[in-house]
Amino acid sequence: MAMFGYEFMQRAFWAGGLIGIIAPLLGVYLMLRRQALMADTLSHVSLAGVALGSVLHLNPALSGFAVAIAGGVVIEQLRRSYRTYSELPVAIIMNSGLALAVVLMSVKQNLSQSFSSYLFGSIVAVSDTQLILIAVVALAGLFYFIVLRRPLYHLTFDEETAAISGVRVKLLSFSFAVLTGMTVAAAMPVVGVLLVSALIVLPASLALRVASGFAAAIAISVGTGLIGVFSGLSVSYYINTPPGGTIALILLVFLLVTILMQKLVRVRGRRVAKQQIKKKEFIKNEILEL
Repeated sequence: MAMFGYEFMQRAFWAGGLIGIIAPLLGVYLMLRRQALMADTLSHVSLAGVALGSVLHLNPALSGFAVAIAGGVVIEQLRRSYRTYSELPVAIIMNSGLALAVVLMSVKQNLSQSFSSYLFGSIVAVSDTQLILIAVVALAGLFYFIVLRRPLYHLTFDEETAAISGVRVKLLSFSFAVLTGMTVAAAMPVVGVLLVSALIVLPASLALRVASGFAAAIAISVGTGLIGVFSGLSVSYYINTPPGGTIALILLVFLLVTILMQKLVRVRGRRVAKQQIKKKEFIKNEILEL
């Protein structure tokens, strides 16, 4: 039977496509704001939410979603409290989330076995509820970035200038933190907690290296994310590997190949420049001899 003959693969590709759009788009803003580790931090917080939901007999996807949003708000609040040490909030929340997840996993003995799909991602784990959540997050995220594109642009590059120009910086920053938490929680079923930041950061890293402008960076990041997700899901299906790890490795290969090609182009450019200089010197010497 063909890959798309299975309902779980159809859900996985729908979920992957939606996440492949919103996560890399978010990644460009996070990279430019120097908050790349925020995605990784919120993934650990979301894991604690999943564990809490399992202990309290709630829907793990919904509880992870809610706790990730709360974590994003707390990080933003702490970031404003520790302006001089901007990396402290990320470290505090990451360690707290991971510690809480470990404690909750020890409370419920059979919880660790069901956690593998959340840690590494699982095609089968994408349920109808999770797919609806992912669709809501993706649509809300696209609406958010389209409507607030100008204030977000100013906020991303210079908060002080944005505040002077009339942008409600505090409210916009908190809403951005909430959207980050929503995206991280939504991406968990596809790539897993341990690799969710790869889907956000790697396409954006590639785009920022090659793009000539902000709009081009967003387009390249989203395109790279979609190709990485679809190819990763396909490869993981046929060779039976974890989808999250496969997607992350493919995106990493894309980034490394891009860096290598850029270096080769630079080396070739230097060689051509040297050859042109030598040629000019040769012509100049011939003219002098005449």
